[in-house]
Amino acid sequence: MKRKWLLLVLSIILLGAVAASWLYKKEEESPKVVVVLKSLDSEYWKVVQAGAEKAFHDFHVDGEVIAPQSLYSISDQNHLLRSVLKQNPDALLFAPTHPSESIPVLEEYKKRNIPVLFVDTAADWGGETTFIGTENTVLGYKAGALLGTMLHPGEKAALLHGDLSDPVSRDRISGAERALKNVGIEITVNQRAYDVFWRRLPVMESILEWHPDVKGVFATDDSLALDALKAIEKKGLNIPVIGTDGMKEIVHYVKDETLGAALAQNPYDMGYIGVQQALKAINGEVVSKRIDSGVDIITKDNAEDKLEFLKKVLHLK
Repeated sequence: MKRKWLLLVLSIILLGAVAASWLYKKEEESPKVVVVLKSLDSEYWKVVQAGAEKAFHDFHVDGEVIAPQSLYSISDQNHLLRSVLKQNPDALLFAPTHPSESIPVLEEYKKRNIPVLFVDTAADWGGETTFIGTENTVLGYKAGALLGTMLHPGEKAALLHGDLSDPVSRDRISGAERALKNVGIEITVNQRAYDVFWRRLPVMESILEWHPDVKGVFATDDSLALDALKAIEKKGLNIPVIGTDGMKEIVHYVKDETLGAALAQNPYDMGYIGVQQALKAINGEVVSKRIDSGVDIITKDNAEDKLEFLKKVLHLK
């Protein structure tokens, strides 16, 4: 009897050791995916991070999301890329702040056969596995078309943007211009609203003073859109403003019917799909060269759902 008990105990110990060994091996074999973003101190990038981290969990990925301390420093993001390269990850998901400046470092990833996937922002490189994000010309066109529905032919609009050498700003403005001109809206102001360090400039106050006949505004991101809305509210005016990101404060304006509608990118999907596609690349599967994460229109009918989603992924009460 004692011998049987001893054998049973030994069997249980052996099975436990095998299970522990299997779990350790499984953990060791989890693919390593590093996500390098532009920043982690804004709502937009926190939503991208949330999408990536959900994918890490769902697909059992050994993943990490990082970003430089400063959005404006070229060297900081490239320093991170070099640090990540030393870890020899299985794939890199990357949102370049200064795309052309990062290409020399990305070439080092290519030499090691590490897939590089761009998220949100692409670079003119050609060595990437794919780009996951918004088609910015389409986004700009949809924004211009939406603003056009709120105006009458012959009325005037203002466009607010960053440096037009940046392809994101340039493509969004190009799309918006085409859509507004198609419906007979005159673009009377085409104004850069960031300085060279990407700090926002209080341009809307001057626009309202020098162009009091402006009846609508398109801004290439929600930060600029919110600045414009607050300047307009301060003047006691009712001028529609269309941004592009669908962040909380803008959605609240729609919910409260201060704005008739807003556009929203899908940063959560960018992060989630990015990790999903990185796994496909690691496994040698075919990955599409461009993946459009889409654009949503936020209205009074779906604003509450959007707010609840943002609260959930950002862990807000």
